[in-house]
Amino acid sequence: MHDFVHDFLIQVQMDGQMRKIRPNDVMKPGARVYVPVSIAETRISKRYDAIPSGTLYPNADEIKYLQRLVMYKDSAIILLNKPPKLPVKGNLPIHNSMDGLAAAALSYDYDEGPKLVHRLDRESSGILLLGRTKNSVSHLQWLFSNINNAKSSCKAWNDACEATYQRYWALVIGAPKEKEGIIHAPLSKVLMNDGKTERVMLAHHSSIEPHQEAVTEYRVLGPKINGCSWVELRPLTYRKHQLRVHCAEALGTPIVGDYKYGWFVHNRWKQMPRVDIEPSTGKPYKLRRPEGLDVQKGSVLSKVPLLHLHCRELALPNIAKFLHVLEKSSEEPHASLSLLQHDVLRFVAAMPNHMRISWNLMSSYLV
Repeated sequence: MHDFVHDFLIQVQMDGQMRKIRPNDVMKPGARVYVPVSIAETRISKRYDAIPSGTLYPNADEIKYLQRLVMYKDSAIILLNKPPKLPVKGNLPIHNSMDGLAAAALSYDYDEGPKLVHRLDRESSGILLLGRTKNSVSHLQWLFSNINNAKSSCKAWNDACEATYQRYWALVIGAPKEKEGIIHAPLSKVLMNDGKTERVMLAHHSSIEPHQEAVTEYRVLGPKINGCSWVELRPLTYRKHQLRVHCAEALGTPIVGDYKYGWFVHNRWKQMPRVDIEPSTGKPYKLRRPEGLDVQKGSVLSKVPLLHLHCRELALPNIAKFLHVLEKSSEEPHASLSLLQHDVLRFVAAMPNHMRISWNLMSSYLV
């Protein structure tokens, strides 16, 4: 006890006064003990502060699990293939969110853990981007903001920024009228009757409610099968629930498993008889179930499908290559870096199991 008190200089508040505690002092009920935090512990708490204090340290299984999700890592960024149902932003009492676990498990040789640059909904899956340093986070947040029109003096950087894109694959109920197009549909947020739940919806031009511009490119990947179609979505702005609302309300084809924005369509879809036509023969199409395939794991044929929205592809500037250029405001990257590294990095993430099952069931006629 004496060594402990001597090392940490514990103070106690008793009878409204703060004083140092001695080894032979008797504590009174209700007294508050104040223990100073060492410098080393301060660094640890900064690294783990995204995780609620009740569960400060994720267990070994959680850390290993997250590290297995890493697709790519360099000095500036980390990419993960996020599974569905794992929350990205943690709120009490949830500690096993992606930002909390990443801060704890993916620091590697850095003093601090990486920071999320863009977010995915809890139910969606796919590529999740994190910045490893303050500078890389700053440039990535600028890159994925909706006002990144400023130009740098470095032409290679500007060209790489122009090449940036995200592509999602989604399975929707029904089929868009046009095979491809651009959705220009601003979004607004409304508060539901409970005073807590927030919902995103298409903004009416005559409405005085504040709204945000939202633009999405889309392309249909194949014919309608089992009442559903695969589509590719490329957001040109980055709004909350943008793709889900654009699919459900702008196209009239909600994403399979999106019960928030497509509840009534789901009910009709599951109840109505479906007769689709095979493109090759013109005959009625019956969905084939490969022998032994478990379709009840959230796939399109399960009773309650999971959300079929996956961030499949990402292209972005090679931040690690350009950071020193942007910081020094030089005009071009160093010659040795230009020869050894690409200006643009491109990644593709495998679909989660439930979407892979749906894809395999319906892939015969995909283009």
